[in-house]
Amino acid sequence: MLYPAVNHSHGRPMLEIAFAKPALPKTGAVVLPMAEGASLTGLAGQLDVALGGTLGKLLEAAGFKGQKGKTATLFVAPEGGAPLRLVAVGLGALDGLNATVAEAAGGQAVPLLAQEREATVLADTLPAHLAASLAMGALLRGWRFDRYRTTEKPEDKPKLTRLALATGEATAAKAAFAPMKAVAEGVFLTRELVAEPPNVLTPAEMAERCRALEKLGVEVEVLGPKEMRRLNFGALLGVAQGSVNEPRMVVMRWNGAARPRKGEAPKPICFIGKGVTFDTGGISIKPAGGMEDMKWDMAGAGTVVGLMAALAGRKAKVDAVGLVGLVENMPSGTAQRPGDVVRTASGQTVEVINTDAEGRLVLADVIHYAIGRFDPAIMVDLATLTGAIIIALGHEHAGLFSNDDALAASIVAAGQAVGEACWRMPLGDAYDKQLKSDIADMKNVGGRPGGSITAAQFIQRFVQGKRWAHLDIAGTAWSTKDTATIPKGATAFGVRLLDRMVADHHEGA
Repeated sequence: MLYPAVNHSHGRPMLEIAFAKPALPKTGAVVLPMAEGASLTGLAGQLDVALGGTLGKLLEAAGFKGQKGKTATLFVAPEGGAPLRLVAVGLGALDGLNATVAEAAGGQAVPLLAQEREATVLADTLPAHLAASLAMGALLRGWRFDRYRTTEKPEDKPKLTRLALATGEATAAKAAFAPMKAVAEGVFLTRELVAEPPNVLTPAEMAERCRALEKLGVEVEVLGPKEMRRLNFGALLGVAQGSVNEPRMVVMRWNGAARPRKGEAPKPICFIGKGVTFDTGGISIKPAGGMEDMKWDMAGAGTVVGLMAALAGRKAKVDAVGLVGLVENMPSGTAQRPGDVVRTASGQTVEVINTDAEGRLVLADVIHYAIGRFDPAIMVDLATLTGAIIIALGHEHAGLFSNDDALAASIVAAGQAVGEACWRMPLGDAYDKQLKSDIADMKNVGGRPGGSITAAQFIQRFVQGKRWAHLDIAGTAWSTKDTATIPKGATAFGVRLLDRMVADHHEGA
C-alpha cells in the first residue's frame, strides 16, 4: 500500500512509504534491520543465498554485529541480478527492541540512501507495529527544508523519494502507520514554521498559515489588534507596540470527542503557545552574536499549530483548543520601555523590568482568555521562555513545571515513550516572592537566581488554579546537529509528546 508524498511547499517532496509483500528487490537499495545475534532468516536468508552464502562474512568484515545505533554500507551483486547498495542498521539486543529503537534505525538509514531513488526494507522479521515505527523514523529523518536553496548542485541534493517495507503483515503495518503519518505531518508543519526566516513569517503570515488547518476540520479564528484591545490585552500589546508588524492571536478548535445526547460536552484541553516571530529583546536588546536564531522564538506556537494538525489528521477523539499569541519584539520609538507598567487582561498589573522577558507577558493574556472562554479541563503552555533552562538542563530535556502531579507525570511518561525528554522543575512561594514589585502587582523578572523557575511562577499567577503545565523548550526546540530522526534545525519538540499524552490519557474520556 502506497502513502503519497507529504506535499509541503518548501520544494522537495517527502518520502513515499509503501508496505508490500515480502520480496527481494531487483533494483535500488536494500535496508537490512538486524538485531545482535540474529541469524539470517526470511528475506535476509534469501539474499544470503543469492550472494552465495557470503552475506554474514561481509557484515563481519565491516565490523557490523547488529549493535544499536551502528550501521554498515555494502555493495553486493546477487547472482543473476544488478548490484545493490545494502545498508545494515543495528537494532541492538532483542529484549530491548521497541518503537524508539525501530524509529532510530529507520532514521539512521536515510542519509546512507541519499543517492538512491528507491529502497526496500527487509522488514519481514519485524512485528507490524515495529515495521511501522521504522517507517516513521525514516519519514521523520527524510524531511528537508530547501525552499530558499536556488543554486544547490544536483549531486548535492538527496534523491531518495520512496521507501518500501517488505513485510508479511502489510495490512497490519499499514493500519499502525496511518496515525503515525498524521503526526509526522504535524511535525513537518511545525518544523517548517520554525525554519522560516523572520522577514517571511510575521505574525500576520503565521496566522494565515494556521488557516490551512481548516482543511483538516479545525475551526480557526484570527484576532487582530482591534479585537485584542477590546479584550484588554495590555501585556501582549505592550510587547508588540515597537514593531510595524501587528500582532495576532489565533484560536484553533478541534472537536473530536463524542457529543453527549444530554448534558454538556466535555471540557476541552487547551494548548497555548508563545509566538514571538522575532525577538530582538526590545529596548533590552540582545547581543548581536546569535540573534539570527531568535526567529525560532515562536517555536512554542509552532508546536501548538503542528499538534492541532496532528490531532485533526488522525481524528483524535478529544476536544482540543490551540491558542497562539503572535508578536514581534522590536526596539523603536514606540517600543515598550523598562519601567513601564502594563495592565494584563486579568486586571493584574506588571512592572516591566526587562523587555526581553516578553514571552511570559504574551502568555499571561492568552491564558486568561483561554480560561474565560473555554474553561479547560487542563492547560499546557509551551514556550522558548528562558536561557536559564538551557543552563540548568542543557539541550537534553525540556523544563516541566506544573501545579498538578498527575498531569506532570503523564507528560513525563509521554515524553519517554516518544523520545522527547522532560525534567520536572520546582515551584514555590520562595521563588514567587522574587517577583514582588514596589509599584505594581508583580515584576516580569525575578533576577538571575532560578530564572526559569521565576518565569514559570509568573505564568502560574494567571492560571486561576486550573490544572496546568508549562514546558520551557528553549533548549530543545532547535538542534545544531543531525540526530537519528531529526535533521539539523527545527525539532518540533512537543508535537509527538503532547499527541501521545492525549492518546494515552484524554481520548474517549
